[in-house]
Amino acid sequence: MARILYGVHGTQHGHAIRALILARHLKALGHEFLFVSSEEGLQLVGREFPVERFENPGTRYRNQRLDMPATLKLAARTLAKRPGELARLAGMIAEFRPDRAISDYEYFVPIAARRAGIPCLSIDHQHVVSCCDHDIPPRLWPDYWGIRASIRFLFSAATDYLAISFFQPPPKPGARARIAPAILRQSVRAKTPTRGGHILVYQSCGICDAFAPYLRAIDREFRVYGYRMDKVDGNLTFRDYSEEGFLDDLASCAYVICGGSHNLMSEALYYGKPVLSFPVPGAFEQQLNALYLERLGYGRSASMERLTPELLPDFEKSLDAMRRRIAGGSFCGNEAVLALVEDFLRDGALPGRS
Repeated sequence: MARILYGVHGTQHGHAIRALILARHLKALGHEFLFVSSEEGLQLVGREFPVERFENPGTRYRNQRLDMPATLKLAARTLAKRPGELARLAGMIAEFRPDRAISDYEYFVPIAARRAGIPCLSIDHQHVVSCCDHDIPPRLWPDYWGIRASIRFLFSAATDYLAISFFQPPPKPGARARIAPAILRQSVRAKTPTRGGHILVYQSCGICDAFAPYLRAIDREFRVYGYRMDKVDGNLTFRDYSEEGFLDDLASCAYVICGGSHNLMSEALYYGKPVLSFPVPGAFEQQLNALYLERLGYGRSASMERLTPELLPDFEKSLDAMRRRIAGGSFCGNEAVLALVEDFLRDGALPGRS
């Protein structure tokens, strides 16, 4: 069995949740792990696996927008530590003696693995941006080329790439990449979806602050998550987060209103739920998710800066058509991804990569 050095991007829960799904499966097969992470990832992974703290370049948000100064400051601080952190990680590699490395958008592990001659597999959603070509509207070109440069400069030292995405464009010719559907938690897969009358709203970066008056004008119940409180205010039911309660509401809702999170979109689509997405301005990955969501007919992309009273009624007119399009999609890649990872652990490369 293999010893695996696993780097996990620390900000936002999605990276750590995806890594834990894979690691639990591989641990049951006898593989050993040493994790590297930071922030939320450090806490989540540390509950089950040995983990060392290494700061990672990450995205920062403020006032419902990308906070570029804070994002650049974090990147600069991380890069200033690079020589010492790579030396520390080299010592850990010498002691742990990993056979393979995996990275979920983590900065140090692919570089250290390459220096040590260890095959490294990148598994994340972000590399769908750089490993595939996209038809991007001109208004998004600056953000597109900015994030592509960031991914290439900071996160492209792996030997193979497995991009996880609910939209699956073909890899660019010559890319060392495969594309697969999303990896879903067992708790998500255990629920049977139904179609209730409520709408689930996941408040991210202030969706409801500006949108609440429009929600109140619709004669439907909106179950709102993200405010960390339990409160009923007219047709808005605010709920504190619990995984069980949230998934129950997600699996039984009529549709979903959220930001641009790939994880939540994937879970909603798995349950057959159309999505109205408000991606964060300046966050290109979210903008790309919302762009494909609309192009594939799975939902709509919207902006807090262009709200109109017709937005929700017009969206609801298209629900049946969206549900039919979603029914023809594939939104759970667990078995395919796990098989590819096992191939990589055995052979040191993905099979049939482009």
